[in-house]
Amino acid sequence: MKSMNLKISILTVFCIILSITESYAQQQGSVVIRQDKKIDDLLELKKEMNKNENDSERYKIQVYSGNRVGAQNVEKEFSQSFGDWKPTMEYETPNFKIWAGNFRTRLEADRALDKIKKKFPSAFIFKPKKIM
Repeated sequence: MKSMNLKISILTVFCIILSITESYAQQQGSVVIRQDKKIDDLLELKKEMNKNENDSERYKIQVYSGNRVGAQNVEKEFSQSFGDWKPTMEYETPNFKIWAGNFRTRLEADRALDKIKKKFPSAFIFKPKKIM
């Protein structure tokens, strides 16, 4: 019986050593990525579409309307609170306005507005007028 236990112990130790050395072995290899060339074309098209920040079909959120100093303060506060949506200052006589976001759908804008209203309760969603 002792010799059987000794054989099992030696076999167990051998298996453990073998598994440890195999787990630390590093394999060399290469990765080849094959993708359709149309994917690059689509990515370029998306970049072009996203460049047009003044697209009138997009939604924005107005956070503030008032004097210049107030607008500058709100713009800074908004940037610190909501890094996801870049605020911009617009001037429409006689007020400076802080607009945020550039949302493709009303649903995206509504979701953002829920978060923004907690800090800026007078915020609202709108579509900028077309500039001709």
